[in-house]
Amino acid sequence: MAAAVRYGDTLMRTEGFDDEMRTVVARNLEGRGINLHPRTNLTQLIRTENGIKVITDHGEELIADVVLFATGRAPNSKRLNLEAVGVELDKAGAIKVDEYSRTSIPTIWAVGDVTNRMNLTPVALMEASCFAKTVFNGQTSKPDYSNIACAVFSIPPLSVVGLSEEEAIEQTKGDLLIFTSSFNPMKNTISGRQEKTVMKLIVEAETDKVLGASMCGPDAPEIIQGIAIALKCGATKAQFDSTVGIHPSASEEFVTMRTVTRTVTGNGKPKTNL
Repeated sequence: MAAAVRYGDTLMRTEGFDDEMRTVVARNLEGRGINLHPRTNLTQLIRTENGIKVITDHGEELIADVVLFATGRAPNSKRLNLEAVGVELDKAGAIKVDEYSRTSIPTIWAVGDVTNRMNLTPVALMEASCFAKTVFNGQTSKPDYSNIACAVFSIPPLSVVGLSEEEAIEQTKGDLLIFTSSFNPMKNTISGRQEKTVMKLIVEAETDKVLGASMCGPDAPEIIQGIAIALKCGATKAQFDSTVGIHPSASEEFVTMRTVTRTVTGNGKPKTNL
């Protein structure tokens, strides 16, 4: 039996991942025979003749061949003895830095996961590049964390860039236009698998600016990487609409979504047009 246990309402963290798209990933996993146990944590593992007995905090017992327990990560700073030289750490042990990656000691800098900002390898490279430009090239540079794309390599993968719907509601005051598209990929039509690709665009109604894009489906990371460039350039929905799509492809859906799925007001409630 395949099972995924998650301490929370559904899979993945809420920061950066749209609730609607997280639900899509969960549904796809269930469609592939994965049994999900939300709001559950593991309390005990017991090796038996039949496998590993897993005890949950709800008193459930599961038998598994292998248990993969993803417990998260913490900054590996304890052995550095940073307190001795006055480098400040936060409660999690992450090194505190300013917007240029400088620590509380002006001659000491820190980048990457040990600073616990956005823990992605390409982001660490960006931070290091900005550090090098600032310190060695005389070009004052600071990392820009806006519109950084990322992916969860589930099957099919989820990829996102920009704001989720929940983040957009929190960070903007006006109405939001939500565009979605759901379709069965051609390869699934041939194979008979009932697993739809879902795409989503978050648009600020007043400015027409695209605030976020997400996709769950085959090749999502490859497609969203290109969309990330558009968002970095401040693309509007009108510019998406004026772009000619590549047919037949899944990516063309991002430039052919014309009908608003729903309008959300600044307080997060759906807007009713009277």
